Amino acid sequence: MRSLAERLGRGCATTVGRLLKPLGYSLKTNVKRLIGNPHPQRDQQYRFIQRLKGQFQRHGQPVISVDAKKSELIGAFKNAGSRYCRHADIVNTYDFPSDALCRATPYGVYDAQANEALVNVGTSATTAAFAVTSIRHWWEQLGRARYPHADHLLIEADAGGCNGYRPRLWKRELQRLANEIGLSVTVCHYPSGASKWNPIEHRLFSQISRNWAGHPLRSLDTMLALIRGTTTTTRLQIKAILDTTVYAKGIKISLQDMAALNMRRRRLCPNLNYTIRPNKSGNS
Repeated sequence: MRSLAERLGRGCATTVGRLLKPLGYSLKTNVKRLIGNPHPQRDQQYRFIQRLKGQFQRHGQPVISVDAKKSELIGAFKNAGSRYCRHADIVNTYDFPSDALCRATPYGVYDAQANEALVNVGTSATTAAFAVTSIRHWWEQLGRARYPHADHLLIEADAGGCNGYRPRLWKRELQRLANEIGLSVTVCHYPSGASKWNPIEHRLFSQISRNWAGHPLRSLDTMLALIRGTTTTTRLQIKAILDTTVYAKGIKISLQDMAALNMRRRRLCPNLNYTIRPNKSGNS
């Protein structure tokens, strides 16, 4: 504004700002609204997911929403937000990973029907194996007791990341899960740019972020406690567990392994919608 005042021959930047205001000018930030070329069947896919969810819920079958939250440095680091306290927390000036105890990634499995979630906090790589292990923990600790007569599981997931529609390891691990628990597993991915409609984003992760706002995540116990302590007016219940397993990165799944999967794709958006059934042999 000062340089504009000089070019206009006005000595005061405040005066220039006051003159520009009636003309409709004001300080503005960039607005994120462009998403590129949307998926050609984006609306159809969204409607299909909602319709399929309704069918599963009417028949008493479990429906879960899954995703990995942003990884966090564990240690004396600033956490965005503020909270009421007598004294401000003293944290590191810089977020150097070398100063962290570790890096932790919460992977959430949210059951909208029960308004209940399991969050698996991993300290290793965020891989498809980690994602499916989190789903396995949910079934063993929460799902099996709540849905004793289930024979099918519906999973809502984003199109990318460790549980995206491209990673072969994701499908291979789901086949192993289906064989272990004896359930057919149907997966529906939200198209790129539509992940905000995944229920876990606004019903679980946003609530966790709000609860730990301004709290430095000094230890894994602190992170787990803040996740478990997250509540809402709708009585959200969260179970948080720690996963210190080391998950290998870069695992290659061959075309032969993919051909052995007992998988059937849907007609609508076959890459985004598919069902994996247990193998008769019980292993894959």
